[in-house]
Amino acid sequence: MLLASRATRSTAWREAYLNSLRLVDAVMIAVTVIVAQLLRFGFDAKEMPFDGFGLPYWIIGVVLGLVWWTWLEMRGVRDVRLVGQGIEESKELVQATLVLFGAIAIVSYAFDLQTARGYVVIALPVGIGLLLLGRGYLRRRLSQQRHTGLAMARTLVVGGRAAVHDTVRSLRTHPESGFAPVAVYMQALPRTNVKYSAADLDLPNLLSAGRHPEVDDILTACRDRRIEVLVLCASAPLSPEEIRHLSWGLADEHIRLVLDPGLTDIAGPRIHTQHMARLPLIHVSTPRMSWSRRLCKRSMDILGSLAALVLLAPLMAVLALVVKLHDGGPVLFAHERIGLDGKRFKVLKYRTMRTDAQTLHQQLVAESGGSAVFFKLKDDPRVTRPGRWMRKYSLDELPQFVNVLCGSMSLVGPRPQVQAEVDEYERHMHRRLRVKPGITGLWQVSGRSTVQGEEATRLDLYYVENWSPVQDLVILVRTVKAVVAPEGAY
Repeated sequence: MLLASRATRSTAWREAYLNSLRLVDAVMIAVTVIVAQLLRFGFDAKEMPFDGFGLPYWIIGVVLGLVWWTWLEMRGVRDVRLVGQGIEESKELVQATLVLFGAIAIVSYAFDLQTARGYVVIALPVGIGLLLLGRGYLRRRLSQQRHTGLAMARTLVVGGRAAVHDTVRSLRTHPESGFAPVAVYMQALPRTNVKYSAADLDLPNLLSAGRHPEVDDILTACRDRRIEVLVLCASAPLSPEEIRHLSWGLADEHIRLVLDPGLTDIAGPRIHTQHMARLPLIHVSTPRMSWSRRLCKRSMDILGSLAALVLLAPLMAVLALVVKLHDGGPVLFAHERIGLDGKRFKVLKYRTMRTDAQTLHQQLVAESGGSAVFFKLKDDPRVTRPGRWMRKYSLDELPQFVNVLCGSMSLVGPRPQVQAEVDEYERHMHRRLRVKPGITGLWQVSGRSTVQGEEATRLDLYYVENWSPVQDLVILVRTVKAVVAPEGAY
């Protein structure tokens, strides 16, 4: 039965994807070696002095390519746990490449090898760029397949009722994770209590009513349902000894075990595993913005805003002229917003609304029957004709680079809101004010105006809790993509 379950398990897509990774890596490394050879030496047959004779650089390139490709395999950069995980996969790949080239530099210095520095200087950035490009292409193709239900791992979720529901809904909301829940294993409910029932999830509950969870029962369910991944929630009614035996049984069945500790909206850099008292403990570091991190973020803001203002100066002049000629009103709109630690400041924008827009605001909020928090109308009657296409491409926000340069805003952060919106905050939402508001942010690149309410708040709070320079760079890159393809903006 064990061999049969392994044979019927749908892992063909995973093996095909990993083979594609190996092939793409090989192609990109080969291109890197060729480009470095041509840019540094052209078509000349250059040699590196080695132990009294010359070693042709094309041979060095071949050896470097083979070692590079093998090193990525040995470092686990093609491990199944990284499949489809963009940021984590990219980080592992860059770190592995830097370690390899660092080792090459150390060996060259230790043995006094006269390695051409220009060759290495070219190969390192070109190689990283091409490898990331190839991985990105494969990830996009995989993500498209997963959103159509393909290339998914059959998943069983085990745990308490509330935790199982949250986990299943999260996995369904994010199919790019690659986990497709096909069944749950949780305590049954009385018929009168429909909350947190398996029927509510439209999934079978493999734990029979009145029975206590047992390891052998779970393993049998995994075999019968051809499970590939078991997600074990923190609330699972199993003892430490039972969990240990479960992990052994799953390993024998070649089923992946994933633990869900219930720590939502906490990013990897804040989570550290420590083995203490013979227990694998998870340490969650306290989010804090140290002076060095503040200096790093402020430096990025100054350099980024200066560069943007210089490069976009001609476009900003044209936009100012368009606004002025349309109705003769003011070019800029300075509106009071709430910034870092609740401080008030004036945010700058090109005026995209009628001059009487403020007087119509309360009336429109009342007519929409919504809240002042995240208030937006898809067909807002206050917006001018040029204002519509300026908003569509976020051109009206270009003057905010001045706010960033002056220090009241940041390039990346939660959007600045008015006092009326802040007054409606629930207690936890005030954490948004712990960082400077930004021109762009996590929720803007996750759907822009189509992301509203609790989801927008959750994304803003996630950013505040898990800020990092790398995350800012990723958001800025995704912002450019969102502006070029302005879906969901109004």
